[in-house]
Amino acid sequence: MSVIRPRSTGLPGSGADPGTDPGAVVGTGPGPRAEAAAAARPAAGRPAVRMVLVLGALSAFGPLSLDMYLPGLPQLAGEFGAAASDAQLTLTACLLGLALGQLAGGPLADAFGRRRPLLWGLAGYALASLLCAFAPSVEALTGLRFVQGLAGGFGIVISRAVVSDLYSGTAAARVFSLLMVVNGAAPILAPLVGGQILRLTDWRGVFVALSLIGTGILAGAALVLGETLPPGARAVGGLGRTVRGFGALLRERRFLGVTFTGAFGFGALMAYIAGSPFVLQQVYGLSAQQFSLVFGANALGIVATGRLNALLLRRTPVRRLVGYGVAMCAAGAALLLAAALAGLGPAAVLPALLLVVSSIGLLGPNTAALALDGRPRTAGTASALLGLCQYALGGVAAPLVGLGGAASALPMALVIGVFAALAVLTYAVVAPRSASA
Repeated sequence: MSVIRPRSTGLPGSGADPGTDPGAVVGTGPGPRAEAAAAARPAAGRPAVRMVLVLGALSAFGPLSLDMYLPGLPQLAGEFGAAASDAQLTLTACLLGLALGQLAGGPLADAFGRRRPLLWGLAGYALASLLCAFAPSVEALTGLRFVQGLAGGFGIVISRAVVSDLYSGTAAARVFSLLMVVNGAAPILAPLVGGQILRLTDWRGVFVALSLIGTGILAGAALVLGETLPPGARAVGGLGRTVRGFGALLRERRFLGVTFTGAFGFGALMAYIAGSPFVLQQVYGLSAQQFSLVFGANALGIVATGRLNALLLRRTPVRRLVGYGVAMCAAGAALLLAAALAGLGPAAVLPALLLVVSSIGLLGPNTAALALDGRPRTAGTASALLGLCQYALGGVAAPLVGLGGAASALPMALVIGVFAALAVLTYAVVAPRSASA
């Protein structure tokens, strides 16, 4: 039986040799996972630029689906005569779809390989996005947004599983950081593109653009990504195995600790995404185009911290970087709450939001690397549960912001503060011991 030794796990007690290339084999000969890694990995263990771009685009389905139509959210509510909370429910539906799509896509990718489920999901996303453009009511749009998220979840969960197939530990965290840089471009470009589309047409045109983007990513994935999980390495056992796999993960302190630390940080981000269009446009008077610029500038923080994370991983343990991300999120939440309580304007609110958003560049890649490390046959299942926790908590955060109304920044600040506090609590109580296992 062959043993695959990763280039570097960066985890205490892992026993991995930092100088060993991912996929290198010790034992009787190369196994199927090593052969897949060797086939998909470029020379010197560095991920190909095309592969990083495609995987980054796949992981960006969340911000693409949520952020591009944010500038048109007030317009959408006006056309349908819907309340702000009803319009924000379309965000929640997409978030829940993204969560459940990952829950289904992960086990399917473990059982049937990565490529086929991925292409199915991408085709479904392009079709559902096009149907959203013709929604006759806010209720129909909410249902179609759920289907759109369901299909998009396949891309998110399978992109993480592909990275886990090829890399482990610190090496995986570095690749996740590269994906975060690519992924970070999505929330920068999406609202900017959405704002420009709104100058030419209405919010329906945004969904036509999303359909075209989905079709483009489908073509890129079909051309660039090969199969990284050969038949001999796939999970068997059907639904029973999947349920047992989820049960084992839910009993594992290491997995739960880092997963919920990252998920609470993601919930704070979703509260910002749901509340900022109304706070910045209706409370502070920004136009749709100005909001797009501010939103993109904040998202640039994800790119910056994602790149910084890749550099810090050379000397800093992965778990410590998670702590830095938690501290950044909590500091931004505290400043935002103080500014909202004092009734201060954008000059005080925007820097605080920048800190909250930028923390995802540290929390996202490092919690994913820790949660997925050492799971050769169940990376898809673990990635599914990781994504489910993130998007389910995000789906809770979005309507909570809407329930507080859109008269001030305080409801958004309160929800962000609660999720940031939960991230601190989870990291302090669970994650330190669990992540060092």
